[in-house]
Amino acid sequence: MTIQQYKDYDSLSSAAAYLIWRQMKKKPDSLICFPSGDSPTGMFKFLVQYAKEGEIDFSHAHFVGLDEWVGMDKNDEGSCSHYLHEHFFSKLKIAPTQVRFFNAKAADLDEECRQMNKHIKDLGGLDMMIVGIGMNGHVGLNEPGTDFNTYAHHSALAPVTIDVAKKYFEQQPQLTEGITLGLRHLAEARTPVLIASGAKKAGIIAQALTGSITTDVPASIFQKLPNAQIFLDHGATEKLNKQ
Repeated sequence: MTIQQYKDYDSLSSAAAYLIWRQMKKKPDSLICFPSGDSPTGMFKFLVQYAKEGEIDFSHAHFVGLDEWVGMDKNDEGSCSHYLHEHFFSKLKIAPTQVRFFNAKAADLDEECRQMNKHIKDLGGLDMMIVGIGMNGHVGLNEPGTDFNTYAHHSALAPVTIDVAKKYFEQQPQLTEGITLGLRHLAEARTPVLIASGAKKAGIIAQALTGSITTDVPASIFQKLPNAQIFLDHGATEKLNKQ
């Protein structure tokens, strides 16, 4: 893995967007996995700007959403797909045929996971998989204890994940389960990317990137990924630099 440190969130976001810019120049029909949440918001701002200025063309690209709260879809404010639609896809009028989200309202979630796995395989695998990191070290909704060899799956949410998720909703839903791409997808992606910002992430970043490689900290899988790119701002590196 390659760790890149930036002075602030804006610089980090610009650098992450530039990585995607380079990927699209190299392979216009790339398959990219995007996350939701606070971490990628700045990156999306730059990508939308680049696209509107004609610096980047997403018309041939394919996208998948990283994860979703079970029972929600893009029409539910606070859902992962709603976030991605609002911050990226709708701003650039990305065709629905270019995007696949998890159907987290499916009657058969296991079959939904199989279909997502097949979709990624049929498109030749993920060229880039971008993720953030949770306060408990989760990646996507791969909570602590998730096997590193797991593909798309659904499972119970950790209490800390449920607590942190409250900020995305005006009215608090009953969150109990998530559906997500797996850590095996991350390992097989041609370029796995981790974005983290802020001092609140400093402790878990240090643990994930310099501690033991363990399923207790899912993000520690990045230590095993030679092609991984880690983007951190100053706050997120505070404890990393003291190791």
